[in-house]
Amino acid sequence: MADPKVLTELRADLAAEQESVDALVAGLDGAAWETASPAEGWTVKDQISHLASVDQWATTACSDPAAFTAWMAGFGPEPDGEAIVNEPVEQARTMSGAEVLAWWRSGRARFFEVLDGLDPDVRVPWFGPPMSLPMLITARLMETWAHGEDVAEALGAARPPTARLRHVAHLGVRTRAYSYAMRGRARPAGDVRVELDGPGGERWTWGDEGAADRITGSALDFCLVVARRRHPDDTALQVEGPLAAEWLGIAQAFAGPAGKDPAPMRPEAR
Repeated sequence: MADPKVLTELRADLAAEQESVDALVAGLDGAAWETASPAEGWTVKDQISHLASVDQWATTACSDPAAFTAWMAGFGPEPDGEAIVNEPVEQARTMSGAEVLAWWRSGRARFFEVLDGLDPDVRVPWFGPPMSLPMLITARLMETWAHGEDVAEALGAARPPTARLRHVAHLGVRTRAYSYAMRGRARPAGDVRVELDGPGGERWTWGDEGAADRITGSALDFCLVVARRRHPDDTALQVEGPLAAEWLGIAQAFAGPAGKDPAPMRPEAR
């Protein structure tokens, strides 16, 4: 059963993450909305329209799961995830930045309205396996954070890490098997111990304390890797053991295709 206190915390943290990204773009003029982002071919406006469209899908999945399932079935047994993601982004390019921001604001408000009326133990259909409400909210938080990082990088804005990274890191750990499955591989036997330092000096841990394979370092570095925003070689993460190294090289905390592997930026890593 879902813990109501956990759901309340997740809901508040998702809202806070959305507000932090909103603050990055709320004062932009028309030209700034068209600033190129780290995602190839996407602008800042595209980043926000993507968040708006996925929040809209999540609302449908929660409010009318049969409609969401039928919509997904319409893409066939092997849907082109990249095309599904890009279609609403391309359509939103006819909108102004202010219109896209208004769309995202109204959509996320509607998502919370629907969320608040759900049975906490319901499972929601999604692009991968059905998700519990805590995992769905965590996934929305992770994606909001990741695209917020893209927006901040594009605009040259400072965005200090927060304790909300714990949710992103947790999802990154939970999706280890999924990262293998997306590449048609079975997760190898054996645990990986993850020990991360939060931005406030917290210590967050997952996995068997006695595992030989380990990943240690900052939560920010780990989250950037599992969100596929950084190559592991461009972080200060300490990786011990073949299982840990293999997983970190393919880790993805989000549903759907992984996209291009992040290229290492350090000269010595090329």
